[in-house]
Amino acid sequence: MNSSIFSAKQIAREALPRLMDNLVFPNLIYKDLGDHNSAKKGDTVVIRRPVKLEAKHFFNDESIAPQSVVEDTVEVKLDTIATVDVEVSALESACSFDDMTRLFLEPAAAALAQQINKDGLAMYAAVANVAGTPGSTPSDLSDFAEASYVLDSMGVPTEGRCAVWSPRTACQLKQIPALLHADQCGSSKALRTGSIGKVFGVENYMSQAVCRHESGSLSEVTADISVRSIVDNMITLSCDSASGKSVHPGDILSCACKDGVTRNVVVADDVSFSGNTLSLMLFEIPDLAILESTVTLIPSHEANLVFHPHAFAFVSRPLATPAGVESYVTTHNGISLRVVRGYDINRKKDILSMDVLYSFMPIYPELAVRYLG
Repeated sequence: MNSSIFSAKQIAREALPRLMDNLVFPNLIYKDLGDHNSAKKGDTVVIRRPVKLEAKHFFNDESIAPQSVVEDTVEVKLDTIATVDVEVSALESACSFDDMTRLFLEPAAAALAQQINKDGLAMYAAVANVAGTPGSTPSDLSDFAEASYVLDSMGVPTEGRCAVWSPRTACQLKQIPALLHADQCGSSKALRTGSIGKVFGVENYMSQAVCRHESGSLSEVTADISVRSIVDNMITLSCDSASGKSVHPGDILSCACKDGVTRNVVVADDVSFSGNTLSLMLFEIPDLAILESTVTLIPSHEANLVFHPHAFAFVSRPLATPAGVESYVTTHNGISLRVVRGYDINRKKDILSMDVLYSFMPIYPELAVRYLG
């Protein structure tokens, strides 16, 4: 390969649009379009958190309750670099840029996008709102309706709602007769493209990166599990037959509260019962109404997500260009991509690298629902 004709700048500029075309989740959520200063893994940046507004009903005999429109900020640690690295010798058959695109650009962009999508969809672990049934694949219009209902009941704004479903779930949803025969309603998009499209005000997408959550062994316990105490966001559970049973981060505890309402809280750490008690951190402070309530752990499930864009944030910053090697960084619409071509002195090989520095943060997880499958 005549490597001199393929500069890092040319590769980066061609690769970024392909990366963005393959991204699903980051393009559906809030993206910080802050400064373009270079950063490194581990740096902390401050982003503006979007204003949260609540949808309310208006009644003629009541006055409106104006809401404050104030932007606050939140610190985000840039903790992830996704990278694809190949030996230049593996690209020696590339005699043209079309060959380079086929051998490196397109597969590298797809691989980076898959990893970024997977990291983003892992934020399901911060979402306490649930719908659906563990182990049962959503396959009916009622599943769309139930997801919308949960968001409606939480006062989530209707504009911009999205859903990301696993391939198995998307396959079932595409076969719903009302969608399969959409051509009879004046649109044949579902038939022509296999797209689920917009249903009940929610734009629906499929991603191979939707996560499966494996719940802790506490879900196997049939005896009553009760809340002994709550201090700040630390909860202590009690169960006589749960010795050695565990909970995992992202597990959902469903609490039958004293006021008759069931509330969910999300586990933030990985711990096991010691004797008949267990103390663990929760993702956020629960309502004190769950004190002395009984608790059940929701079993393992596929974690589809239905959400408002402001539930989550994606933050990317340009990586610094290393000294002594050819490199180029390009940024567009909140995503920065770096391409570096250098020499690995330890392996004595030329290396071509494509990488992205980013982080995800659940900023308003209450604006999302985890749809179980």
